Amino acid sequence: MTGIVIAQTTVDEEERAKALARGAVENRLAACAHIDAPFTAVYRWQGAVETAREWRISYKTTADRLPELEAWVAERHGYEVPEWITLPVTGGSEAYLRWVAEESSTGAAG
Repeated sequence: MTGIVIAQTTVDEEERAKALARGAVENRLAACAHIDAPFTAVYRWQGAVETAREWRISYKTTADRLPELEAWVAERHGYEVPEWITLPVTGGSEAYLRWVAEESSTGAAG
């Protein structure tokens, strides 16, 4: 294991996606965040099948920073039940993984 994780959420507005991505990086909760192009989501909600346009945000961070990132996103998210999925990173470029760890650190020099 690398100690690096990818955390994902989806939102229904591009500007909210940008704000959540930028804010997490500015606050060093994640080293970076990718916003996927809008896609169509089909899901069941409160007994009905819904269709919506959404943007996925994928945060690259450390397992240590994950709880704080999750709380920060939940506080600012507009959904009643926001998607929050985490994926462990089991390998990758040593230089990139080191960069994620350094940039997600509370002690990083900016």
